[in-house]
Amino acid sequence: MTGSNFIDYVKIFCRSGNGGAGSVHLHRDRFTPKGGPDGGDGGRGGHIFLEGNSQLWTLLHLKYRKHIYALHGNKGSAALKTGADGEDVVVDVPLGTVAKKAETNEILFEITGHGDRTILVRGGQGGLGNANFKSATNQTPRYAQPGEQGEEGWFILELKILADVGLVGFPNAGKSTLLSVISAAKPKIADYPFTTLVPNLGIVGYRDDTSFVVADIPGIIEGAHEGKGLGLRFLRHIERNSVLLFMVPADSNDIHGEYTILLNELKKYNPELLDKKRLLAVTKSDMLDEELVAEIQKDLPLIPNIFISSITHTGLEELKDMIWRELNSEQ
Repeated sequence: MTGSNFIDYVKIFCRSGNGGAGSVHLHRDRFTPKGGPDGGDGGRGGHIFLEGNSQLWTLLHLKYRKHIYALHGNKGSAALKTGADGEDVVVDVPLGTVAKKAETNEILFEITGHGDRTILVRGGQGGLGNANFKSATNQTPRYAQPGEQGEEGWFILELKILADVGLVGFPNAGKSTLLSVISAAKPKIADYPFTTLVPNLGIVGYRDDTSFVVADIPGIIEGAHEGKGLGLRFLRHIERNSVLLFMVPADSNDIHGEYTILLNELKKYNPELLDKKRLLAVTKSDMLDEELVAEIQKDLPLIPNIFISSITHTGLEELKDMIWRELNSEQ
């Protein structure tokens, strides 16, 4: 999932199909010179659906597909024949896609399951043919309904990564390195801020052929909730994680202080994020001796914590156990 290929926000224009008009027709044949009305109904206009596809990880395929149109329904015809429905359009999207109205930013729905299909834009209903308007006092109606107009508008599709665990930390906290060690993911790793420009996902194998998904979220900086740094571009991905693993390097001047800043950024962006389960990993702990570990331990936040090193693999199995317990705990 490279920076050029990961697209988590697109704006598209959609137009559903119009309904077909009902038919105005009176039955005539060689044996029935003055038959009654037999005009059929018009077909429904095509809907536009969004459907979840677990094989997709990005909205890249919609980046240059700005306009999506469904087909119109066909007119009704004689002999009570209903016109064909307009062909629907089904747009595949990755799991975690949120659909919004562009004008109001109103959330319409979310796609979270593979194969889940929801109508984004509804096609117009077909008009009723004149056979529907026959009555005792009007035995030969010569009118029918026109088809209903389809809908159109601009919509925003926004991807929020679906993962069990989100890695939260300042740039260069060791998030990408950890993901590369505990999973098969190969994120870009370098010793400068904002190496990670897009979320990376990794599947972590656990005991007895079980697994969980970890998302490496681009590094937070103070003021991220206001859009500073990568800001709002990545914060929405954290909303989908069940557990937040805060990562602070052992060489930080104030581990508790960094954790507090990170927590504060999440709170300012969305206070509900504080309801999620939290863990703390002190990274790069291979540079610490037992005395320093004991000293640092005294000032850590009162949440489950662990000292790890992705270089020496210290504490990684214990970290997996800790994560698994939190994922499967009741609260």
